Amino acid sequence: MENDFRQELWNLPNILSLVRIGASPFLILVLLSPGRTLSIIAALVFLIVCATDWLDGWLARRWGTVTSLGKFLDPLADKLLIVTALIMLISLDRVPAWMVALIVSREIAVTGLRTMAVRTGIVIGATWLGKVKTVSQIAAITALLLHYELWGIDFQLLGVWLIWLALVVTLWSGIDYFVRFFRTTLITHPTEGRK
Repeated sequence: MENDFRQELWNLPNILSLVRIGASPFLILVLLSPGRTLSIIAALVFLIVCATDWLDGWLARRWGTVTSLGKFLDPLADKLLIVTALIMLISLDRVPAWMVALIVSREIAVTGLRTMAVRTGIVIGATWLGKVKTVSQIAAITALLLHYELWGIDFQLLGVWLIWLALVVTLWSGIDYFVRFFRTTLITHPTEGRK
């Protein structure tokens, strides 16, 4: 049993998820007192680590190493990384706290809904909107991490525009997820709501 767990844990896709989890405390340390150089380092690390999200899923499917542990670690790593970066950006006064609160609240609400859906046997697949949400969040956070004017681009201003876009898409995808969940619930269990 212990060997099975070790084998399940120590495959490359799960190791990449663990690297993303480990990047969160690194981001905290780098962003405690960032100047221009540390901001660039934080943005590069964030971008590289975010790219492993796509890679670990692709490898797991390609190699047939999709595991229950991997299905747990992958979304956990994503959310930890995004939420950590956003919270640190609040402390640096690069993003309004209320925006972060709305984005994090949506993530918690959808995670809770997914758990409830799985327990009731309902599968609600990912949509293009969820992918756009993730990409918009990564783009906004990267720009806000860069913060300074570099290569003739004001990254703080760009980040502000992108975080507004990310907020709209994040809330839209959250609403879409809830609508699809309740629609599916009514189709699969039409009488349960009337009891």
